[in-house]
Amino acid sequence: MPTSKEISVAVICSSNMNRSMEAHAFLSKKGFKVKSFGTGDKVKLPGSGPDRPNVYDFGTSYNEIYNDLLAKDKQLYTQMGLLHMLDRNRRIKSRPERFQATREKFDILITCEERVYDQVIEFMESRTPVTNQPVHLINIDIQDNHEEATVGSFLICELVTRLARSHDLDNDIDHILDEFESDKKAKMMLHTVLFY
Repeated sequence: MPTSKEISVAVICSSNMNRSMEAHAFLSKKGFKVKSFGTGDKVKLPGSGPDRPNVYDFGTSYNEIYNDLLAKDKQLYTQMGLLHMLDRNRRIKSRPERFQATREKFDILITCEERVYDQVIEFMESRTPVTNQPVHLINIDIQDNHEEATVGSFLICELVTRLARSHDLDNDIDHILDEFESDKKAKMMLHTVLFY
């Protein structure tokens, strides 16, 4: 298994906007090789009402989304924290990416909610394995708000740090996850092994 600087990690939420991007930024600062993705059909952000979300295609740049929200209602989207979040995102990468569209391989996939975990499993199992290279998929439930995304990024970073220290991840991972759950009083994490 690669050392901490070589291990490759993907952090995945639904829209590649908040939780995955916060963790992407934090892991990147700590020197990890990290990418982030979403699994949804579209990128969805809160709108002016519960029944009026802002919906974009994956591939629409963070800059375009930022400018769209700015034009719609600068005060509202500043107050909601969306403009700040998009400003952070566009400093990390240009646009939200969909996990199902990437051909890249990772050592560890971390999802931020059970529904996304299930979508990753469904996608990976629908493909014909090519290399049979294993990848560990781990779910840590993180509420989709700015505060929880920040706390979640620290948790994810600590977990990735522990996993990266292992000399035999396939053998050690169950023990590492059990220890992590008990140290952090974390809710039961989900874990499965998938294959590329």
